[in-house]
Amino acid sequence: MASAHPAIAELATVVGPDNILADPDELLVYECDGFPIAKGQPTAVVFPTTTEQVSQVIRTLVKHDLQIVPRGSGTGLAGGAVVYDGGVLVTTSRMTQIEKIDLPNRYAVVQAGVRNFALTEALAGSGYHYSPDPSSQRASTIGGNCSTNAGGINTLKHGVTTNHILGLEFVLPDGTIMHTRAGGVCDGVGPDLPALLCGSEGTFALITRIWCRIVPQPAHFRTFYAVYDSTFDACKTVTDVIAAGILPTSMEMMDGGMIEAVEAAFHFGFPTTAQALLLLEIDGIDQVLDQQMKEIVAIAESNHAKDIMSCSDPKKRAELWQARKKAFGAVGRISHSYCTQDACVPRSKLPEVMAEVGKLGDKFGLRITNVFHAGDGNIHPIMLFDEDDPQQVQNVLRLSEEVLEYCIEVGGTITGEHGVGVEKLHLMDKMFNPQTLDTFDRIKRAFDPKRRINDAKLIPSDKLHVELLTPVTNQPGGAVVTQV
Repeated sequence: MASAHPAIAELATVVGPDNILADPDELLVYECDGFPIAKGQPTAVVFPTTTEQVSQVIRTLVKHDLQIVPRGSGTGLAGGAVVYDGGVLVTTSRMTQIEKIDLPNRYAVVQAGVRNFALTEALAGSGYHYSPDPSSQRASTIGGNCSTNAGGINTLKHGVTTNHILGLEFVLPDGTIMHTRAGGVCDGVGPDLPALLCGSEGTFALITRIWCRIVPQPAHFRTFYAVYDSTFDACKTVTDVIAAGILPTSMEMMDGGMIEAVEAAFHFGFPTTAQALLLLEIDGIDQVLDQQMKEIVAIAESNHAKDIMSCSDPKKRAELWQARKKAFGAVGRISHSYCTQDACVPRSKLPEVMAEVGKLGDKFGLRITNVFHAGDGNIHPIMLFDEDDPQQVQNVLRLSEEVLEYCIEVGGTITGEHGVGVEKLHLMDKMFNPQTLDTFDRIKRAFDPKRRINDAKLIPSDKLHVELLTPVTNQPGGAVVTQV
């Protein structure tokens, strides 16, 4: 393992030679996360397997003045796990132990690298589940879900990751190990640090262990889907269902391009001529669900839905949700590269927002397909492009910026669950005034006074060392510029 940097040998003594990568060819795999436009090669990638190793790794990196960049499984979509300035990736993907499942007290203890779906599998048949279920749950780690405060299909009714975290163990940027609110009892003492760390995108500390809330599986449910000739009608159904006082567990939508891609890849039987598909689920008391479903069907029909199907069969239900969760995997069949955008808008604005997103795609000559958490107003325009074409890369960046700025204008936010990372850093001042951004920075400095961990991500930094891929708006072709 050849490397000129003296930290490499020291790191190898901490984690073992099989748990560190430093060969340039091997490091290419880790130059980006799920946001392929932002790239940077690390000096090394380290795979600790215990919290104590994480602490020793961080102390070694501090000694050598190397930037610390946490990473889970690399499914993040905003460049939050990209290394700049020759930093080192500290990757928790080999910390995979489910240490405890306590059903009477309804919690589980897991290491940060446990995949979301691995906990689901471990709880199968118990009558309990861990509610957060992002579409990437088969690959994404619970530690990474905490870092971005991931949402998922159940978010509408059951909340995001932070609503299901009872405690965290984490390592500060000086190597100090801490934990807070951990255990199977209610602990309301002091500031809610787990909630503060959820969504901090690895800029405060590195999460190593999580106490997860587990809840009973719904005993009864109804699953519904309908297809439409327009995304406007499908979006209108979403707003009308919520306005009627019905709170589904999930309300997911695919547009015509995504239906076509999913059907070509997996053959679920969806009509490829449809322009939108709404997939909805309710759970609760069995006697109430049939009446609620009748109301939902009536609302869908009033919005010109067709091919309406509702079911309570577990096998058919599983097939429908498999179709939704495999949607992103189907995109690779239709595009060389794609960039998944993420914003939240008021539900009542969904019809006009989707129309505007389509117009913006036409403006930049890029095809957009959509699959998103419609019930939350959490949109995910998927921009199809060729990353080997510099002009298309710039067009994606400019398109993303205009989509996000439009979402802010209609009362939305620049992210619903993917985070800010480096991708949206330059838009933080569009969301927040200087006083608020200064408060964010002061919280960052309380955890990380020397800016050692994941600096210039999420929170704008005075330390000018990150080349953000932001287009210059006053140049026709756009350009890559430094902007912090």
